[in-house]
Amino acid sequence: MFFPGSLATTLKIECIVEQTYGPWWQSLHRTMLRGILGKTFRLVGYTIQYACIAHCAFEYVGGVVMCSGPSMEPTIQNSDIVCAENLSRHFYGIQRGDIVIAKSPSDPKSNICKRVIGLEGDKILTSRPSDFFKSHNYVPTGHVWLEGDNLQNSTDSRYYGPVPYGLIRGRIFFKKSCS
Repeated sequence: MFFPGSLATTLKIECIVEQTYGPWWQSLHRTMLRGILGKTFRLVGYTIQYACIAHCAFEYVGGVVMCSGPSMEPTIQNSDIVCAENLSRHFYGIQRGDIVIAKSPSDPKSNICKRVIGLEGDKILTSRPSDFFKSHNYVPTGHVWLEGDNLQNSTDSRYYGPVPYGLIRGRIFFKKSCS
């Protein structure tokens, strides 16, 4: 007695297919299945490889960034496109005067574009726009002091203090104005 879905039913159907169509049908079926699975696995493999290469390129080599906001005006205008290289941060090649892209200390989901004013061990003379007196700040080991070029309209190290070197994402080496 045969029950639907049982092993005996499956074997009976295979026997009927083999008798009706012969072994060439099974061979064709297996070949098509292998071809489709082979192409699918190759596609998945290439996709994973290219994703890994893209990740490494953007993480370790550099990328293209659109800057927004007025903090770096007049050097970098709102919506300017810049190219940043990431090798300098890995080899401690950041210097005073460089413009860098960094993770915001106050909002880690956003990036900031600022100029490096001081490196570790430097004494920085600063004042907030609301302060009348200037104050001295020391940049601790493993940190940098970042400020925007537009001091009246920039939230930078004068507000959140020295920025850890690890938050620097890259150094800008090329700017394309969109205006």
